[in-house]
Amino acid sequence: MTDYLLDSNILIWHLRGRKDVVEVLTGLASEGSLACSAVSVLEVQAGVKRGEQERTDAFLDGLDVRNVDRQIASQAGHYIRKHREKGITLDFADAIIASTAVIGDLMLVTENAAHFPMPEVRLLTPRNGSWANPKP
Repeated sequence: MTDYLLDSNILIWHLRGRKDVVEVLTGLASEGSLACSAVSVLEVQAGVKRGEQERTDAFLDGLDVRNVDRQIASQAGHYIRKHREKGITLDFADAIIASTAVIGDLMLVTENAAHFPMPEVRLLTPRNGSWANPKP
């Protein structure tokens, strides 16, 4: 059984009713548990529009929200430093989400694979209109 960490963009597209994302999450929920980072909760809540709060809260309440602890924060800092040395700037939120996935042994579901260049992050992303896992 695989458990999944949903990136912020996936949460947003689900809440906006994008059919392919809703279908994928429905399928994944039957295969394993769905989680998100507390950072994704922040990103989603920051963009809630009038009339969306109740539905957003209900959706987020159904997920396993993973908090940022010292281990995740330390790993995120390591990712940021390591990639900075290569001339790559990682966003703090993405580094935390990647660390949460790796430390929690979760497959990260995202539409932004380029934001997660760490080879140890297992990704599930859309490719050519379908969902595929680009990394073994």
